[in-house]
Amino acid sequence: MTAQFDPQTFLRHLTNQPGVYRMYDEAGDVIYVGKAKQLKKRVASYFRAKVDRAKTQALVKQIADMDVTVTNTEAEALILENSFIKKYRPRYNVLLRDDKSYPYILVTDHQHPRLAYHRGARRQKGEYFGPFPNGAAVRESLRLMQKLFPVRQCEDAYYRNRSRPCLQYQLQRCLAPCVNYCSDDDYAEQAGLATDFLKGKNQQVIDRLVARMEQASSDLAFEQAARYRDQIAALRKVQERNAVSGNQAELDVIGFARGNGLTTVQVLFIRDNQIQGSRSYFPKVPADTDDNEVLSAFLLQFYLSDTAGRKVPKEIILPEAVALLDELAASLSEALQQKVVMNKNVRSERRQYQQLAQKNALNALASRLNQQSTMHQRTKALEQVLDLGVPIQRMECFDISHTMGQQTMASCVVFDQQGPKKADYRRYNIDGITPGDDYAAMAQALAKRYDGARSNGKIVGTVPDILFIDGGKGQLSQAEQYFAEWGRDAPLLIGVAKGESRKPGLETLILAGSHETIPLKKDAAALHLIQHIRDESHRFAITGHRNKRQKAKRTSSLEQIEGIGAKRRQKILQNLGGLQEVKKASIEQLANIPGISKKMAETIYYAFHDE
Repeated sequence: MTAQFDPQTFLRHLTNQPGVYRMYDEAGDVIYVGKAKQLKKRVASYFRAKVDRAKTQALVKQIADMDVTVTNTEAEALILENSFIKKYRPRYNVLLRDDKSYPYILVTDHQHPRLAYHRGARRQKGEYFGPFPNGAAVRESLRLMQKLFPVRQCEDAYYRNRSRPCLQYQLQRCLAPCVNYCSDDDYAEQAGLATDFLKGKNQQVIDRLVARMEQASSDLAFEQAARYRDQIAALRKVQERNAVSGNQAELDVIGFARGNGLTTVQVLFIRDNQIQGSRSYFPKVPADTDDNEVLSAFLLQFYLSDTAGRKVPKEIILPEAVALLDELAASLSEALQQKVVMNKNVRSERRQYQQLAQKNALNALASRLNQQSTMHQRTKALEQVLDLGVPIQRMECFDISHTMGQQTMASCVVFDQQGPKKADYRRYNIDGITPGDDYAAMAQALAKRYDGARSNGKIVGTVPDILFIDGGKGQLSQAEQYFAEWGRDAPLLIGVAKGESRKPGLETLILAGSHETIPLKKDAAALHLIQHIRDESHRFAITGHRNKRQKAKRTSSLEQIEGIGAKRRQKILQNLGGLQEVKKASIEQLANIPGISKKMAETIYYAFHDE
């Protein structure tokens, strides 16, 4: 990169076609990405004699080089711009920090369909409903569905291996199709009703159930009629409770608020005539960026993102305070190849949704500002307690979680002066150690996290200012040994030992090296910060460990044997009556199972016998 950038020479050879331009600083980093219908005209606007906006002035001063990518259409430029912003994360662009896929409810395409929680790519056949704003909303909906419609929600592996009905059948929350306790037609009817309910056809579902109840009563099938009656009553209660519903089938409603250097965008999801929920976003916004530019950049990144599961509605309601973005709507429509309408002057029900989104945006902004204020005060208090003399930029904390030494998982959480940096959280699978050896687990976790952070005696990665170790002197000593050769590059190490009866406020804070304890009162702001970080690392480790343990439970030890798939495993279990019988079986008994050769029988036998 050249230190002196000559804009006139660059503009002289620049095309008028549509495309994307990238601006670089002296270090060669991309500092801004933009798109243009006419590249020459747009880029020239940055180098006029008078540029009013402070943001543009600051940007132009740092340009050391530029390059462009020509596209066929403006829509292509729009998509490419979004891709480059996501790739380079330029500091002068509005950046949407959201990489999570949206959760959905899936009705599978099986003989006996299953209601399931789904997140990520749509690899499984079936009908998807959503998106929901978060996982809790999906699970709450699934719990409700379980009470209304006796349709299975169990995993396919569990469903295939049933020989008798499970507890859900006893609770009248499943028709037990796994053991043929119901006809295929009866089950298909309930699955169809559940699907219609998810589509928002509540009244149609009730009408069909009323007809079924009357028919059952006419046929003198009073027990079946009573079940329909109870189902209708439950549905009517749900209908009465659902006060936030209306006639708008598919809308996204945007709320927008700014204050004290923070920006909040609230998205209210209206799907199937009711509010599915909302989500708050806090984009990173360069100084002196006007509201219209922020909102325009947010909407482009939000709807053009390739995040799995995000559905673009036909209509988007904008806040009243911003200019109507007609050009943006046209660009989005062209890029997405579907018509997208943007409105802000709305009435009646749309107006209520608009006000609700704005209210949520203001509330989210106030909450985040209060949280940041509290975090700032606590961080300052910790700086004073430790007598650092410099601001704390980054803190990390490690914790280990396992059950009797099995499925050991280590967590690393990250905090800065704004609070948790969840994008930087990491989990590490711990293996190759003596089960239950927390010291060895801690040593392995530290190596996995920091081995790549230092090379040839120089820091090449991200290293925290303070590293908290959830544990006593034993765990702390592992960190001391690991960082022994780092010298001044090593972070400040602090052990957080649990107090008597594990009660909050009784923790012992141990400094590395001297192993002196740091006396803090129960109500000290610095202690509250350390407790917050420690509790977050504990939560993150336990969640990872539970997921790992649950996965191990769902996986049969037979599946670990090469050549044993789902069908062959099922046949083995059916012939021998269970896993314990398989373990006891001889090679001859295994070889007698249809489809199991003598060689395969030997493989299975020796997998359970160390011979």
